[in-house]
Amino acid sequence: MKILVVAESFLPHMNGVTNSVLRVVECFALSGHEVRIVAPGAPGIPNELTFGAERVPIIPVLSIPMMGYGQVRMSATTNYRIRSIIDDFHPDVVHLACPALLGNAASKAAVKRGIPTVAIYQTDLPGYTRKYGAPVLEEAMWMFLRDIHNRCEVNLAPSSSTRNQIVEHGIERVQIWRRGVDTSQFSPSRRSDELRERLAPNGEKLVVYVGRLAAEKQVEDLAVLESLPNVRLVIVGEGPLEAELRAAMPGAYFAGFKKGAELAEIVATCDLFVHTGELETFCQTIQEAMASGLPAIAPRSGGPIDLIDHSRTGWLYTPGKLDELRAYVEDLLGDDAKREHFAAAAQDSVRQRTWPVLAEQLLGFYREAARVHEASAQAA
Repeated sequence: MKILVVAESFLPHMNGVTNSVLRVVECFALSGHEVRIVAPGAPGIPNELTFGAERVPIIPVLSIPMMGYGQVRMSATTNYRIRSIIDDFHPDVVHLACPALLGNAASKAAVKRGIPTVAIYQTDLPGYTRKYGAPVLEEAMWMFLRDIHNRCEVNLAPSSSTRNQIVEHGIERVQIWRRGVDTSQFSPSRRSDELRERLAPNGEKLVVYVGRLAAEKQVEDLAVLESLPNVRLVIVGEGPLEAELRAAMPGAYFAGFKKGAELAEIVATCDLFVHTGELETFCQTIQEAMASGLPAIAPRSGGPIDLIDHSRTGWLYTPGKLDELRAYVEDLLGDDAKREHFAAAAQDSVRQRTWPVLAEQLLGFYREAARVHEASAQAA
């Protein structure tokens, strides 16, 4: 199959969208599919990806940095440019990863060229609009996204909560496609005694957060844990609020951005994972923590509801109730046997969620999109 992946966000900026694109593209390339990636051009973006002997070209398009968050690039390309890319490749399917400006152009071009399209809803852009102080634009954002997704034969949401949300806002033909996790990389075997000694020289329990240091992640909520005795926060990530967060949590260890083996080692070395953002459509870092043998605590909102089995693999606290967050952290850090029981259940819960399995599911959705497209063409 010839697959054109149009990624709204991509290298060198790492986030959930980039990670999922990289993993499924690797699976596709190694299975003999021909793949090309279209992404916003940025300093440091590679010309291609290499997986063994397989090469996947990356086609950068004109982009500009997002105001206030320069690491993120926004497409400024034209519909003509996207149509020319499609005409050059003749893909069997167009995959839109978190479509917005670039995805809008690609969805229009795919319709014009008669190519089935699958769109992945991965980021709560309307929620971000509200969070960043422009609530009057929230409905306009829904209208924009609804137009994009309803051009597509298949739309995929990462969790039941997200599926329900986007269906309520008029997006059609929605199914659930979750995310895989690399259980060979994220594993309790990655725990490092030497790193543990550096992070917790006085035997502290370690609570880890992994993600962007940005307003939508509500990382400042972790400050409620700073005063817990014999507990140290480990904060992994970078973003525009780093200086402010360092000032608010002077006792925390800020590790900066980490990926691959370094990230896996830090997570596995800690005792408990906490995520504070309430706008997650999925939350891949929860899966990675669970695979590493950590229970997880997160708000009862969005993607984490599907990932955390409350009172078995972690705890879900009421959004905004930071006293609950603190109590749940105390509960698991104060009872080693209970925490170890939760940890074993957490690891077991993600054992079968591998990327090859999820990539095969995605191919099934591509084939479904082709059938829907053919049926629509015949009906017309």
